[in-house]
Amino acid sequence: MIRGTSAAGSIGVIGLLIFAAAGLGQQHVGSDDSPQFPPQAFVYAGEQALLTCNGLFVSGRTLEQLYAAELKLDLMPLASPDDVRIDRERKTVAVNENGKGAGPTMRAAYREGLGCVVMGADQTFADLDKLPILKMPGPGGDPSKLRWPDGDLVESKPLPNYIDTRALDAAADFAFDRKARGHASQITISLMVVHKGDIVLERYAPGVDVTTKTRTWSTAKSIAGTLIGIAAGEGKLKLDEPLPFRNWGPGQDRVPDSDPRTQITLRNVLNMSSGLYPVDSSVNAYIAGSPQGYFGGASTVLGALNRRLVRPPGEIFDYENYDSILGIYALKTALGDYKKYLEFPRRALLDRIGMRNTIPGVDRFGDYVLSSQVYTNARDLARFGLLYLNEGVWKGERILPESWVRFARTPAPSTRDRGHFYGGQFWLVPDELDDLPQDAYSTNGSRGQYTIIIPSYDLVIVRRGEDWLSDDGFSNWDLARQVLKAFPKRQGGEKLK
Repeated sequence: MIRGTSAAGSIGVIGLLIFAAAGLGQQHVGSDDSPQFPPQAFVYAGEQALLTCNGLFVSGRTLEQLYAAELKLDLMPLASPDDVRIDRERKTVAVNENGKGAGPTMRAAYREGLGCVVMGADQTFADLDKLPILKMPGPGGDPSKLRWPDGDLVESKPLPNYIDTRALDAAADFAFDRKARGHASQITISLMVVHKGDIVLERYAPGVDVTTKTRTWSTAKSIAGTLIGIAAGEGKLKLDEPLPFRNWGPGQDRVPDSDPRTQITLRNVLNMSSGLYPVDSSVNAYIAGSPQGYFGGASTVLGALNRRLVRPPGEIFDYENYDSILGIYALKTALGDYKKYLEFPRRALLDRIGMRNTIPGVDRFGDYVLSSQVYTNARDLARFGLLYLNEGVWKGERILPESWVRFARTPAPSTRDRGHFYGGQFWLVPDELDDLPQDAYSTNGSRGQYTIIIPSYDLVIVRRGEDWLSDDGFSNWDLARQVLKAFPKRQGGEKLK
């Protein structure tokens, strides 16, 4: 997710113009004598409520840990801890519920199978039963007794003698000792290196272990793309056909075939090239963009649909959370049945490859927010990387079409003039970085969430972070360089065309 840079305060003329141009907006209303707050104030309060709720009841972290790490964000003004009400029995969090008027009240609640859900500004905890829930038995077997990668039982064995262990340890030091390298805002909480299916390096920060689940941010997009690819392999979706819905716009009315948005394909949105009005790349994202759905209690789907076409689909790259949301909405439309949709991530992917610690989240309307809202741990992301390293096959069973793996790694046509850096919901090695294997590709989430896949070296590298300055990001490709020093130089590894 691209975080906005607008500070809390009045919307201003530019914000109002963006509202008008995009046809977006979330109205927050109260009684005539209640305090009036700008739209981003609801987003900030909702973000604090949601991150606190998930941190406590999904990650299992303490409130002290959350304030020191997950809630430490350069762009989010925090309500005082005295203004945060936590109900550990009901697993709910309310921010600014004390009625002092310091900020709007926003609430989040834990829901079985889905993690925490941010509620609407007009809702109270009396509305808990209106929120979605997923009651679904977990996969069988005790993961502590199942061998890696299906489970967490890791066999201790010596590393291959061709791996330079000192270089591997140095790569881990590079990832964790960021303050000594002048990057105090880069906080690595876990690092894994998997080679030929075996874990050859695994390290955690204090207070973090193999069970710790944290938010993936936009690494979730790669998981979303995978679910869509599985559905495509089942014949439910096609890359180069128009998206399977016609209910564009705020009224959700079916638009005529002459509406140019009906020509946007699945490939277009997964390549971040829909041609729709950009909102998240603007400094006003927290007013009119996807954060309104992530944290403000708005519908993520309505926000994604309520955009006009401003350029031909497929021509211009523009990184938008809403493009990924459109891909997931296409999946929901294709599945047809809501229960099947809600169970699909587990049945199609997570349970099949041992991702037992992964919880995809929804908005309060029951739509998956798979552009950002997933909680998981390092080992599950390593399993996810292994699925791609093995060309979509898990233990001899094809999970994902090989053609979809190729699509994920193929540069989006809209990036041809900018270095071929993006594929199908994965990031690619830019053309100018010719010292790296060109076949490498990576997930990429805010705060430094990376799963790097390097086929020519049979490697998966997972780095989880809690970086807190948006303009001082940890580089996944610098990390790849460091790890590769531990392995013999390979030939090949060309970028897909």
